[in-house]
Order: sequence, then structure tokens, then C-alpha cells
Amino acid sequence: MEKRVEFKCKGDLIRGILYTPDHPKSVSTPLVVMAGGWCYTKEIVMPYYAREFSSRGIAALAIDYRNSGESEGSPRQHLDPWMQIEDYRTAITYAQSLPGIDANRIGTWGISYSGGHSLILAAIDSRVRFAVSTIPVVDGFATERRCHGETRFNKLIQLLNDDRKLRFETGGPGAPFPMSSLTPDSEMSCWPFPHVYEAFMDIKAREAERHEHWSTMESVDLLLNYTVFPYCPRIYDKPVLMTVAHGDNITSADLEVAAFNAISSPRKQLEIVEGVTHMSLYSNVEHLKKVSRIQASWLEKTLEM
Repeated sequence: MEKRVEFKCKGDLIRGILYTPDHPKSVSTPLVVMAGGWCYTKEIVMPYYAREFSSRGIAALAIDYRNSGESEGSPRQHLDPWMQIEDYRTAITYAQSLPGIDANRIGTWGISYSGGHSLILAAIDSRVRFAVSTIPVVDGFATERRCHGETRFNKLIQLLNDDRKLRFETGGPGAPFPMSSLTPDSEMSCWPFPHVYEAFMDIKAREAERHEHWSTMESVDLLLNYTVFPYCPRIYDKPVLMTVAHGDNITSADLEVAAFNAISSPRKQLEIVEGVTHMSLYSNVEHLKKVSRIQASWLEKTLEM
């Protein structure tokens, strides 16, 4: 069963989709709160995972962050990671109020940017009982520096400084900035890979018409100060699953493994998945199915379904 839902966070409506099992395995159903990465909207990727989870008796709540997709809020396309984490926490509160949901078996799921959020939430929110992190961004500065290379990274920093001056002078949200580009050598973007642009444009045409392929430039500035590493040692008593694409060269597999190693909990599992890439876990349905099944099986075992 799939049901459109909405609830307020800091005065703005967050809209989402609640996936519940057709045949619950217990009176109280565990639930996974889900949100997107740099692609924002709940129509991208999440339905594949959510439907796999619900087929195993696990509910899922997939949301659009404030400022994006169907949710309210402005400036549009502004990605503040701590604001997004607050949206997760409000979604957990909402989920706890739902009939038939086990308030003591709620966890988080994230992919790419939100894969890092899922880890932070496990560290800071006692209501989060388990976490699934998929190809996560774990250190924004290191990730962006690697993606751009030293020379173009310096150009990115200058653009961010120019945008800060613009925001000061106008009092507005600053300039928009492409998520990715077909011509990264001549057009700066956050994720300078042509195949990222191609994949998301295909997804937008097929199933996610609300996807907007840009953010505020300030969003990139906030990304550079984002890291999960101070929080990983605080995850000492919760089950965590991290799934990594072997050789991931966007969010960097070695950084992801380092973050996994920093998690204190002995109840952690790392799955390095062969034959998939960062972007194929958005665009290739067979790869989506492969990883969603790995995660669903882990959830069944962890939640004793």
C-alpha cells in the first residue's frame, strides 16, 4: 500500500509517501525513514528500495525535503544538510504517531548525501534504532576537491566567495549552480561528470518530472563543511549497514570505508558491491534491485522479521 502524506516542519509542509506492507508480519510494523541525496525528490530511487522493504514486512516513509519537490519552503533548491537532518527528525516524530507503526523500531535510510545524514542521525537521535547508508558522502571538502581536481577546485572556491558577496549585496539567495554538466571543462558544476547529467535527465524523463538539476551555490558552500567523521564514534550501540559501490569515484570508496571503520558499534556490516557504480544505483534497475535486496535481507535479520 502506498499513501501520500504530509506534516509540518518549522511551519512548512513536508510531503511524502508512506509505504506499508500488504501483509504485516506483526501487530506493530517497523519503519524506515528515507530521503534523497543531491537529487532531492522522493520519486528518484526511493520507490525501488521502499517497495522491496515493504514486501518484507517493513514500512517506509519517503519524503521530499523542505525547499524541494512537492514540499514547501524557500529558497527553492537550497540544500542545507542540517535542515535536511531536521526534516528527517520531524519525519521520525510523525512516523511515531502513525497507527500500526512500532515507535521502537524506526530507522533511517539514505543515499549519497543523505547516506551521510543517516549516519549522523544514528549518532544524534536516540529514537533511531538502526541505519542504512548507501554510497554515502562522508566528507564534503575531500569529495569536492577530488571530483574537481586542484586547479578547478580553486576556481570553485572563488565562485563561492563571489556568491557570498552577491548574497551580502542583494540580501537574496545568491546564484543558482548546476548539479552537473555535459561540458564540465567549460561549465562549472557541483558534480562535474557528464554521465551524472545524462543519468538524471533520463530519470527525470522517465519517472521524476519534479527533479531540478541545480541548487543554490550556497548549498555547495555548505557541502564543503559537511563531514560525518566526528559522529561515527558516537554510533556505539546500533546496527548499521553501509553499502558501497566497488571503486566508487564520486563519493570515494576509500573515504566511505574509513567512515565505516570509525563507527564504534560492533553491530555494523559493510557490503562492497561489485559490478555497480555510484550512478548505476540511481539509473540501472537491476543494480537497484541487487542492492535493495541486500539491504532488505539485512533489515529482516536485524529486525528479526
